[in-house]
Amino acid sequence: MQWYEFVACFFAGMFLANAVPHYVQGISGNRFPTPFAHPPGKGLSSSLVNTLWGLLNLAIGFVLFRVGKAGSGDLAALLVFFAGVIAISIPCSLNFAKKHRE
Repeated sequence: MQWYEFVACFFAGMFLANAVPHYVQGISGNRFPTPFAHPPGKGLSSSLVNTLWGLLNLAIGFVLFRVGKAGSGDLAALLVFFAGVIAISIPCSLNFAKKHRE
């Protein structure tokens, strides 16, 4: 694999993992932080904004997944993909936990 395919796998993992909370909160009708809220990432955006943001993350993640050939069965590509999932999941869980305290 080329180096850029590994980069694509990593960011595919990040975008696809980030799509989940925004899309789920959005289609559930809940307000949730997005980069478009005030203040960015801390304020709450509408469910429509979250649904659209989740769908955009899903689309970008899908394209990067295909470019990175993460589904090709290459173990290294899958490991890099899941490293991207982990790289965004843990910081997001810590950050979004604060939304209930404010």
